[in-house]
Amino acid sequence: MDVLWEYRGQLWDGTLVTIQLAIGSLLLAVVLGLTGAWAKLGGNPFWQKTADSYTTLVRGVPDLVLMLLLFYGGQQALVDLGEATGLWDYIEINQFMAGVCTIGFIFGAYMTETFRGAIMAIPKGQIEAAVACGMSRVKIFTRVIWPQMVRYALPGFTNNWLVLIKTTALASVIGNHDLVYNGFAAGRSVRQLFTFMFAVLVIYLILTAISDVGLRWLDRKYSVGVRRANEV
Repeated sequence: MDVLWEYRGQLWDGTLVTIQLAIGSLLLAVVLGLTGAWAKLGGNPFWQKTADSYTTLVRGVPDLVLMLLLFYGGQQALVDLGEATGLWDYIEINQFMAGVCTIGFIFGAYMTETFRGAIMAIPKGQIEAAVACGMSRVKIFTRVIWPQMVRYALPGFTNNWLVLIKTTALASVIGNHDLVYNGFAAGRSVRQLFTFMFAVLVIYLILTAISDVGLRWLDRKYSVGVRRANEV
């Protein structure tokens, strides 16, 4: 425990980076998920095929491969483009942004299916009734679709978020100074890898436990009307 306390600052900094990485990736994933769900349900064949290709690609390629492709392959592509156009000499992709973009891109595909299923679970009659009442598209989304979509999507969203938190560990492979990277570096420096990796395990469990409590609260909040209806 003494050695963990000695390196507490390094573990704390890594934890903060992991939280920032997870939140940034989640925001990007939600945007991509909503966009992908809209594309799949919009009725436009081109956007439907694009969204289908996106989700198929992500589900068929390992997360680590996508991470390495974006970081190393994307950086080389930018360098080659700069040399060809003469706009820049050299550009380096930031490890943190590469992690956010890759993890957000990956989980955007899973969020797409989560949101699509949630929207399809909403009875069409409610949307038709809202249109008949003269409600605008914005009001239909905010008052009819969104509240119910959140409730239907929360189970899948919860699972995606908890898996996303664990997936942030992959960013350590490209040199991102997250919890895993800092814990591994500290453990190797004092030759106590097991001790530090166990500490990393505990911190991840704490993060997922806190997330689970928050998501359960959201589930109760958006299920109030359903519970009241069942009690009647």
